[in-house]
Amino acid sequence: MKVAKTINEVKMIVNDWKKQGLSIGFVPTMGYLHEGHGSLIIKARENSKVVVSIFVNPMQFGPTEDLDKYPRDLEKDSKYCEELGVDLIFNPEPGEMYPEGFCTSVDISVLSEELCGLSRPVHFKGVCTVVNKLLNIVNPDKAYFGEKDAQQLAIIRRMVKDLSMDVEIVGCPIIREKDGLAKSSRNTYLNSEERKAALALSKSIFAGKGMVKEGCREVDILLKKMKDIIDQEPLARIDYLKAVDAMTMQQVNTIDRPVLIAMAVYIGNVRLIDNFSFIPD
Repeated sequence: MKVAKTINEVKMIVNDWKKQGLSIGFVPTMGYLHEGHGSLIIKARENSKVVVSIFVNPMQFGPTEDLDKYPRDLEKDSKYCEELGVDLIFNPEPGEMYPEGFCTSVDISVLSEELCGLSRPVHFKGVCTVVNKLLNIVNPDKAYFGEKDAQQLAIIRRMVKDLSMDVEIVGCPIIREKDGLAKSSRNTYLNSEERKAALALSKSIFAGKGMVKEGCREVDILLKKMKDIIDQEPLARIDYLKAVDAMTMQQVNTIDRPVLIAMAVYIGNVRLIDNFSFIPD
């Protein structure tokens, strides 16, 4: 396994693989890898070669968000990647990705104006810009993203389609802890009391799934039940809890199409997300 720090080095390695007729699977991450990332890497192993990027992207953090505190451990991440059969890690410095004079960004309307985009207004411009750059640098055949970040996945799929980018975007299921909490690098911020409180998210998700499976199609009824579960936890504060069209990310009143039910909840000062999707028969 190689670790590349520069764009030119990645391009040289990938171009050599391409000349050999090898397929490239790509997993973009911000590091501090866990089993959720691991599931993406394992799926990417269906290709001849696997590239993982580890880059905490400053462009997607707002001025009051946790850029400096975001967990980092390149040594641990590298060992994990090597164990999973990764061929190349791309670990650039911010100045490599955004050199002096950098002034281009990729923005997307409509899909970014709800859910996380509403409460984190700069976030998806930063995500789209860095993912666009990474896809151009790595030039993969397939790129893998987790369904936990469902709005991000929908936005990236839209961006790739709108910009006629020659890459297949593959969504992979949410990976959970044994007690149900969705795996996230931000879980490391939680103390023991907060970690227990965070289960309010998955309890609400599982209850909502059950209601929809049993036939509930009224969004107001569904969200009230889910909200009541979260509100029972004193440390929890809801940022949003909404049902949206899975394609457009616009709010719906009835589950009569593919729908995403998504939430962001603060546990203390830690913002966590979770979701589930439903496709009617």
